[in-house]
Amino acid sequence: MNDKLEIIKRKAVQIFSEEDLDRKINSDKKLTIKLGADPSRPDLHIGHSVVLRVLKQFQDMGHEVVFVVGDFTGMIGDPSGKNKTRPALTFEQTRKSAETYLEQATKILDKNKTRIAFNSEWLSKMNFADVIKLTSKYTVARIMERDDFKNRFENNLPLSMHELLYPLMQGHDSVELKADIEIGGTDQTFNLLVGRELQKDYGQESQVVMTFPLLVGLDGKEKMSKSLDNYIGLTDSPFEKFEKSMKIPDVVLRQYFELATDLSTDEIDKIMSGDIREAHMLFAKELLKMYDDVNEFESIKERYINIAKGEIPDNVEEVKIDKKEINICDLLVEIGFASSKSEAKRMILGNGVKVDGEVITDINKVITIAEGKVVQFGKNRFKKIF
Repeated sequence: MNDKLEIIKRKAVQIFSEEDLDRKINSDKKLTIKLGADPSRPDLHIGHSVVLRVLKQFQDMGHEVVFVVGDFTGMIGDPSGKNKTRPALTFEQTRKSAETYLEQATKILDKNKTRIAFNSEWLSKMNFADVIKLTSKYTVARIMERDDFKNRFENNLPLSMHELLYPLMQGHDSVELKADIEIGGTDQTFNLLVGRELQKDYGQESQVVMTFPLLVGLDGKEKMSKSLDNYIGLTDSPFEKFEKSMKIPDVVLRQYFELATDLSTDEIDKIMSGDIREAHMLFAKELLKMYDDVNEFESIKERYINIAKGEIPDNVEEVKIDKKEINICDLLVEIGFASSKSEAKRMILGNGVKVDGEVITDINKVITIAEGKVVQFGKNRFKKIF
């Protein structure tokens, strides 16, 4: 248990407070560990895995993990650090996203030890008097300490009243669940601390708040995000995980090991003191071990090396084309490399398409169909046509 707690502490940026955490962990009480799930972003990547793996450590220690899906707050629109109001979601959208979120999260968590709660269960039942009572617990001055609220107000950007209520609603989730510990990314620090304060106002013991780093993306600059295409997805294929692992900037690879795996500091030190290319491959191996089948590692590694040498891998999918000749753009759509002719044109003009190793630059190129002809997009997508 001490080893697991040490891994958790190692990954945390801040703990409010570490003394309270140690006391609660050593109390022999089954603790309620809370994590708020954003229903507007159901596609999870290894950046999300930072807190999910912490939750798994708590599960292994015998504590209860509660996923609070913000379906009610999602319908209102969480400001979430943005400089403008986030569009509100429908009830159906929040529930569908929650299902996808849970399906991916249980790649890490034990589904049988994970409790799901939707905050509409209590927030939708509050009447106006309840809301007034809740708002009386916090001052405007304290709410305006939140950086994005303060910046928008000072720069005359729209700031709606309902957004000011969001931290209170998230904090009220902790009151309803009687949470012992709440964890989240550093961008959620303000909201998590509101929950800690509200619990005191409602006569409860304050939750411990633990914040964790936002994993930097494959660009080495911005936080990992699907919208920025700098992510490694939990549902990416094993080969995609390997290929993307090789793209991690050397300067942040150690952070990836520390935050996205459960390796000890000694193990990470040993890996990082060796060959850096091998270190990237070992990170990929850890990902396969955690989310896929590590027995595929050697064959994936071999395929990656062969493709890097310009070779065509074995077992390439074959697609039958019922024509003797076809325009290259139509061909890319037919074999599924492009969803439209417009996308196919962009792929060609970006020098991303090859036929039998020859780069195609002419969008009007006519391809003669022949047995075993190989169409390639990017470095690792291949299909044989006949």
